[in-house]
Amino acid sequence: MAFEYAIALTGSISTGKSTVLKYFREWGFHSIDADHVAHEILEQQSNAIADMFGNALIVEGKVDRKALGKIVFEDVDKRKMLEDLLHPLIYNEIEARAKKKDLLKKPYLVDIPLFFEGGRYPIERSLVVYATQAQQLERLIAREGYTREEALARINTQISVEEKRKMASYVIDNSGTLTQLKQECERVKEEILRESN
Repeated sequence: MAFEYAIALTGSISTGKSTVLKYFREWGFHSIDADHVAHEILEQQSNAIADMFGNALIVEGKVDRKALGKIVFEDVDKRKMLEDLLHPLIYNEIEARAKKKDLLKKPYLVDIPLFFEGGRYPIERSLVVYATQAQQLERLIAREGYTREEALARINTQISVEEKRKMASYVIDNSGTLTQLKQECERVKEEILRESN
């Protein structure tokens, strides 16, 4: 059975999931990155994307993710079309990788940004990386160069991080310094390892 040893790593946009994942990998945890899988599948489906949204989205043989993101964030129906195409393919690939990880009989992380929103993955434990909405906004504007409105629009497509925090099996608070984040990661790592023995 897939996902037996899996822990969903989630949070909200710009809460610091990538940094948390980096620490856990350094400590020997295996992981599956849903975004990475999604990017692979997106490229495999570039012809279907061109058919749906126009050839202008394919630049030098690759999908222009930023342009596609703009289209689907502004149009719910188009976002649904894209999700209907990609999500079953992404799920099948992640499930196949999870079956291999489960053979190791050790906890591993599946980085799924929209774990709670999608409700697709039968993973019992979840680890939420938390930051305040003000911090999310600040980081998103700095990282992606979005306007405040664009950043808020992206944040508002997800369940609020406050809600996710309540649903989580584990919470890593990333509202402080990098040193505090590493301490939070170590605390949760120890908790996971204790429960796995």
